[in-house]
Amino acid sequence: MEEDSTATTAPTPARTRNRRGEGARLREDIVAAAVELLEETGDESAITLRSVARRVGIAAPSIYRHFPDQPAIMLAVAQQAFAELEAQLRAALDAADDDPRQRLFAVCNAYLTFAEDHPGRYRTMFGGLWMPDLSEGTLTDTDISSLGDANLALLRGALGDCVAAGRATSTDLVADSVALWLGLHGLAHQRSVTVAFPWPPDIAERIITTLAHLHGE
Repeated sequence: MEEDSTATTAPTPARTRNRRGEGARLREDIVAAAVELLEETGDESAITLRSVARRVGIAAPSIYRHFPDQPAIMLAVAQQAFAELEAQLRAALDAADDDPRQRLFAVCNAYLTFAEDHPGRYRTMFGGLWMPDLSEGTLTDTDISSLGDANLALLRGALGDCVAAGRATSTDLVADSVALWLGLHGLAHQRSVTVAFPWPPDIAERIITTLAHLHGE
């Protein structure tokens, strides 16, 4: 039996039954409810089939038509969060000038801003407590390994533009873009858990410049 948090799952008025063809809307509502619970509590354990159903205003068994278990809901939350991150990174690129170095910094800084603005979702995006044993659950290796592919491709593309313009000396875009992401991820994580640490004001710039093998202003 699932544990449930009464503090975060106050009764919600019963939902009007969907008309034929509105199942997709119910699926979206289920994911939105899970995101709300995550944002409100910052605790993945607050997201259970029962708590989400109560938030949406449906009976818990109705969720099974769209999600076989709780990890499947969490995967959908993570997929949506990665899509939102991708949109934020693309918006940063669109707003940046034509200088490839500045465009790379725009993407990297947008990444760090997203992590800071959405700590609960960011933690969920990279596994957290919800990650199941893939040998026993309904999720597959591909479900997990494909998360964030579009975002990493954006980072790799921005770094590649720097190399093409002679602003970076990377000779392995795949490896160096992964290294750059790891640097950003590590900084984002440490900022969230060691808030009192006196971070150097240019720490992000130092990490980006070093891991992207940038040179010149």
